[in-house]
Amino acid sequence: MAIQPENAFSLSDLEAIVARRGAESPDVSYTAKLLAGGISRSAKKLGEEAVEAVIAAVEGDHDGLVSESADVLYHLLVVLRARNIALQDVLNELKRRTAQSGLDEKAARGS
Repeated sequence: MAIQPENAFSLSDLEAIVARRGAESPDVSYTAKLLAGGISRSAKKLGEEAVEAVIAAVEGDHDGLVSESADVLYHLLVVLRARNIALQDVLNELKRRTAQSGLDEKAARGS
């Protein structure tokens, strides 16, 4: 595992923040408000942010893409929280998928 600088920020850090803020009152926490609105509200926001990221990418808007990507990651973690899925589960799936190249995996499945 790579050693990170003291001021590094990880998705695990964000996951912990989402958990902490999700337990607060919806009156004081946007995260709690999203979670209180149910999976539909959280998933809709994730979709909106993903579309905004796509638009920024297509338009070549560097700063917009950085900002919208942060929104996508945050809202994805809220959706995962709403469904009681740990970030580590997603990371484990990514690790499994990257054990071989996508082209090799597709070839192994046949046409």
